[in-house]
Amino acid sequence: MRVRAFAVDIDGTLTENGSKVHLQSLSLLRALERSGYRVLFVSGRSSIEAYILAMFLGTTRVAIGENGGVITTSPTEHILLVERDYSERAYELLRSRLRDVRLKPVFPRMTEVVLERTFSIDEAMSIVRREGLPVVIVDSMYAYHINHERINKAVGLRIALETLGIKPEECVAIGDSATDVPLFLSCGYSIAIGNADDGVKSMAKASVKGRNGNGLLEALNLVIDNMLDGTGTGTGTDIGMGMGDSSGYSTGSKDDNEHVGDDGKGVLA
Repeated sequence: MRVRAFAVDIDGTLTENGSKVHLQSLSLLRALERSGYRVLFVSGRSSIEAYILAMFLGTTRVAIGENGGVITTSPTEHILLVERDYSERAYELLRSRLRDVRLKPVFPRMTEVVLERTFSIDEAMSIVRREGLPVVIVDSMYAYHINHERINKAVGLRIALETLGIKPEECVAIGDSATDVPLFLSCGYSIAIGNADDGVKSMAKASVKGRNGNGLLEALNLVIDNMLDGTGTGTGTDIGMGMGDSSGYSTGSKDDNEHVGDDGKGVLA
């Protein structure tokens, strides 16, 4: 596989203990960008937050936010893939039918509605389906998000990659929640980190034991040691780039699901 880009989730993947950025992972992401690879943040947060993060961290200034609904390419340029109306209608409906449906205090959203994790998603989805609203409610482990049913992280990433002349199959996705599964299914390679649940891990090509930022560090080193040639045009050769401490692991075939075992050795799952 030729690797040209990384699609990285933010909350629970790049961050730890709330919203603190894992500094070792940050350093490695910046080194990858400097080596010619594109590093894109794909988040349930606003695209503006993700863009500002990229700007200050020194990674690619194309950010995908709102679980794929918005792509920000400059401080004043935003690509909106859907209107917010359907999500607002679903929110008003749920607020009238369920208790404890509350907006989460977040940066302003352009295409979605963000709610506190205080009610049953299954019950909420039953209500919106009965009313025929074309929305989904997804759990990012940070909040509940009401999005149009056509929107997910893979949709936004595909459009963002097109602006960079990169194909999804040339991208490695790294994440921890159900909102990252569309990325896992659309990208050429995917890694779930240790705090992901088993269902999410089963959808990725590989998983690592480390949690949060430590897991991202393991995931990046797994790719660096096994898939990159250090030039920004990864060829699948077994060449490391010497960035960060790697655990002793091995990669499987494209269709294998592997994880790093407790002893640091690669184990097929």
